[in-house]
Amino acid sequence: MAGKKSGRRRFGLVRKLPSGRFQAMYTGPDGKRHPAPETFATERDADRWLVHVESAIARREWTDPERAKIRLQDYAEAWISERPKLRPRTVQLYGWLLGKYVTPHLGNVQVGNLDTPMIRKWRADLLRAGVSETMAAKAYRLLRAVLMTATNEDRIIPRNPCQVAGAGAESPDERPVLTVSQVFDLASRMSEPRYRTFVLLAAFCTLRWGEITGLRRMDIAPDGSWVQVAGAFVELPGRGLVWGPPKSRAGRRKVTVPVRIRADLLAHLEEFTQSGADAWVFTGKRGNPLRRGDFNPRTGWKKAVAAVGVPHLHFHDLRHTGNTLAARTKASTKDLMARMGHDSPRAALIYQHATSEADREMAAGLDGLIARERVPGGEEANKVAAWRALTEEQREAIRRLAVAMPERFGPLVVDDDEGEAGALVPAG
Repeated sequence: MAGKKSGRRRFGLVRKLPSGRFQAMYTGPDGKRHPAPETFATERDADRWLVHVESAIARREWTDPERAKIRLQDYAEAWISERPKLRPRTVQLYGWLLGKYVTPHLGNVQVGNLDTPMIRKWRADLLRAGVSETMAAKAYRLLRAVLMTATNEDRIIPRNPCQVAGAGAESPDERPVLTVSQVFDLASRMSEPRYRTFVLLAAFCTLRWGEITGLRRMDIAPDGSWVQVAGAFVELPGRGLVWGPPKSRAGRRKVTVPVRIRADLLAHLEEFTQSGADAWVFTGKRGNPLRRGDFNPRTGWKKAVAAVGVPHLHFHDLRHTGNTLAARTKASTKDLMARMGHDSPRAALIYQHATSEADREMAAGLDGLIARERVPGGEEANKVAAWRALTEEQREAIRRLAVAMPERFGPLVVDDDEGEAGALVPAG
């Protein structure tokens, strides 16, 4: 039996059902009629709901309730597949996070039914189940990004329910930073000589694993003065190693090599790299590109890092070390970002102003640090010899550092006019 319509309204209509409850409905901006998701005990309650909907339409905040019925799993999987610019490794990571942490708990929930308490409980359940804060934060950020699209672009929900304070933040343990001497010590402890320069270049040129393994002979300057990051390897399930563009636009860069390790790089090319321009610079004995899973056992990494006093060092910590050492040269943020290959919301500004000259200055500063620690003894008696071994460009870089940080770099600057017993030049 059809219900009885109740009155005439400027927006929508309300009718009384045989059950005594009231049903509200309206015609949406899409020209379709939409009933309220539930019935109401009183006509006034139904009217209030219609006023709320009309207000949302007026503010252009209305969302189609039918579209919001899509399952989160279906929407999130489409979200990943519809982003063609994602790198293969990123697609793999997002799919893994989704399948491991999100869809087993929330996958069958309609997007329109998600709310902040539900998201908060999901995160708490992950942590109670032993998932690390780092993994929980990664999964939360992925979910937040998916639902941000649902809110701002597709407009199928009015508000992103991922509003849990601090849920997307990571607080990883502080990673170790090697000294210059430790880097050289570690490099010398690799089980095969072909990996010595690999360690030096990863640290002092701050290269990612995929970037350094993806270097070709053509990417190295004839005199070893720079390396060019033109691509990188990623390892994908079922496909193996795939060489493709760097992680971001900023990842495509030319990095100046500190003078003190250029001879090592050239010697490596001569002894271990094939002659073709497209030959991989770093390979195993059979000439194949290096795989991350084989590196530690091949190099005796565990034994080597323990011997230099950092038993829990990861390969990526070499890049972290190089970044830290480069930062000590007091280079500007934009120049550091250019050298490291980092991207950011201010990428355009960085690309416009980062210069190769600044990169050479950073390399010269790093070279000064290397020279300081590589002189036998490294004490007062060797300071003059270390200073005189530097080029004028390197000395100028150290002088600038001494002005900026007199306590750290002032003692490295020697007044040659006074010989070995000469006074250390005061900063400023």
